Amino acid sequence: MTNARSFTAIGVGLAVTATIALAGSSNAWSHYTLPPMMLAALVAVLIQWLGFLFAWRTHSERFFDLVGSTTFVLTILVAVVMSRTNLGALDMALAVAVVVWALRLGVFLTSRVRSVGSDQRFDVMKWHFGWFLMTWTLQGVWVVVTASAALTVIGDGETQSLNAVEYCGLLVWFVGLCIEVVADDQKRRFRKKEPSSFMSTGLWSRSRHPNYFGEILLWSGLALAVLPSLRGWGFVTLTSPFFVWLLVMKISGAPMLEAKADKRWHDDPQYRVYKERTPLLIPRVW
Repeated sequence: MTNARSFTAIGVGLAVTATIALAGSSNAWSHYTLPPMMLAALVAVLIQWLGFLFAWRTHSERFFDLVGSTTFVLTILVAVVMSRTNLGALDMALAVAVVVWALRLGVFLTSRVRSVGSDQRFDVMKWHFGWFLMTWTLQGVWVVVTASAALTVIGDGETQSLNAVEYCGLLVWFVGLCIEVVADDQKRRFRKKEPSSFMSTGLWSRSRHPNYFGEILLWSGLALAVLPSLRGWGFVTLTSPFFVWLLVMKISGAPMLEAKADKRWHDDPQYRVYKERTPLLIPRVW
């Protein structure tokens, strides 16, 4: 990727981040000089750039995922600390939900990279300044947009209680988290036993990407939980689950994995049958 395209993508990413942060802060200016959502977005981007500076010196990607998941935790902590006198049960539930998910994901991804030794996605880009900087910057965009609905409600300066809709949303989050955790663990165990075979057992017999289904489901649950608390431009942050779907199903997740699997097992009749019978995302029930 050329530097021109990389810096264009950086500019677009920063514009998206600023737009989401402003939308999420639209109802909080009366409570704060600088709304928590705005500060959290700024912190998210600055952390990525600091991580990039160290990564560029060593041309290493080994802590990329760890920095990303840690940034989720830090942005939530920023919002919680700034809103500490205006936190209700929903605010705390959202904070705990995001932190639990981020810590679990960070541990999983970091251990996976360590076991493999490297992340092949970075083999080329970590030697190109603009491309590598773009990747780190877009990770900041990912953090802000994905967590935006939760950050908006936590940092709106109001205390929200838990009612029927909120409980339903948190239940959906829990189900999604369980699916993601089980799917990742099943694949991890399978890879240890069958490193050269494709997986078609457990949740992976129901969907070709059950972990992504769980990911989309859990963020959809949090979007449902915050729905009664949003007002005005705050509704823009409901793009969170749609953004996650776009990212994992159209950009960096499923397309790359599907292409890799097709190239590796395209001559395997069992793989072709598995692909024909197994949905791409939404698990089949029977």
